[in-house]
Amino acid sequence: MTGAGDPAPASVALGTAGGRWLLTATVLASGMAFLDATAVQVALPTLGRELGASLSDLQWIVNGYLLPLAALILLGGSLGDRYGRRRVFLIGVTWFAAASLLCGLAQTPGQLIAARALQGIGGALLTPGSLSLIQSSFRPGDRAPAIGVWSSLSGVAGLVGPFLGGVLIDLVSWRLVFLLNVPLAVLVVVVAGRHVPESRDPGAHGRFDVPGAVLGAVALGALTYALITAGEGGGSAVAFALAGAAGAGVLFVVREQRTPAPVLPLRLFADRQFTGANLATFAVYGALGGSSLFLVLQLQGVLGYGATAAGAATLPTILLITLLSPQAGALAQRIGPRLPMSAGPLTVAVGTVLLVGVDGGAPYWVEVLPGTVLQGLGMALTVAPLTASVLGAAPDTLAGVASGVNNAVARSAQLLTVAALPVTVGLSGDDYALPDALTEGYRAAMLLCAAMFAAGGAVAWATIRNDVLRS
Repeated sequence: MTGAGDPAPASVALGTAGGRWLLTATVLASGMAFLDATAVQVALPTLGRELGASLSDLQWIVNGYLLPLAALILLGGSLGDRYGRRRVFLIGVTWFAAASLLCGLAQTPGQLIAARALQGIGGALLTPGSLSLIQSSFRPGDRAPAIGVWSSLSGVAGLVGPFLGGVLIDLVSWRLVFLLNVPLAVLVVVVAGRHVPESRDPGAHGRFDVPGAVLGAVALGALTYALITAGEGGGSAVAFALAGAAGAGVLFVVREQRTPAPVLPLRLFADRQFTGANLATFAVYGALGGSSLFLVLQLQGVLGYGATAAGAATLPTILLITLLSPQAGALAQRIGPRLPMSAGPLTVAVGTVLLVGVDGGAPYWVEVLPGTVLQGLGMALTVAPLTASVLGAAPDTLAGVASGVNNAVARSAQLLTVAALPVTVGLSGDDYALPDALTEGYRAAMLLCAAMFAAGGAVAWATIRNDVLRS
């Protein structure tokens, strides 16, 4: 094992014991976060009934986690680069578990939203650490395949989340969705503490761009508030929040241009491929967050699925993710990522269009299964090449920052889509409990998500070169 104060040698081989331990720790941690995020979506209708939550409350239960995650994940990546990626990763895992315990004990929507916000802070520390540990420790030729394995196994955890969450909700309580994170976190801490090498950027210093992080959080928070409040007839409050978001956003850019130690190094975006891959990430993950939310609400609110059945409805995609993500990473390493990153989102778009007609008028294998299969196939083809391209376009010394930027883009996209889609398609208040209103909004939302997926594929085709993964 590398000493705690030394940079990682970037020589871990994928098929060795060291490589397997590294993947085990990062997959378990990422899987914990992914499982929690997807399982919470299945729990939303139950939370609405048991806690008396409105549609805006449900949006905040999702976005209460995504907001601090998106706003602070850049800082989390920087902390890892400077003070040790393993160290910050372990702090994040522990924090996430403690916040999960608070979520499981919440008695009101407000308490749950607050605990979810704390959970997002932990996620901002552990999430970039997973990928940056892979990028900085594995040999260059093993990185894309390793990311493929990580994507596959972490993705399985995320996809199992709805089914497992549904079972826990129907058989016991939604609280177990959160409480399950505690023993998983203990296992991650034991594995990573014993077997994962420490790594850091040897040229990093101790200065942190706290004002930049605060401005970014204010901009995202104000914009999210405006979008959600607009659905509840916010009036002047919406205009005030939008003005605050615009002002904070401008100040954030100015700050990042002038400070010697920015939380978001804008010079990364001088690379066309880094910018293009992140634009594709925004489109794909924004659409994924919106389509997943609306499909779960439609299955439970209109088709009458229980939580377990709604979670099980997308289980066939697990097989595709498991089988194809590692191969997609290896394929991108061999032929370049441009084609997989373009064809994948287009395939997901086709699957999303097929899901527009889900209304209970036909059996599951006719109106739900084909669309979810295509979505799983397309995402399996997309995730590993997309992630590898983002990291490959950045210097190794900025692996944590690059991972943080890409995760921030993905979470911001989900945050804003979840906030904007309901008001865009005309849903508010308790409309999610009215089948006719929900179906109308669902169809419009799924079409918008399909367009976003297609846009992500088009951006990848226009901006990504096949040499981005060559060391």
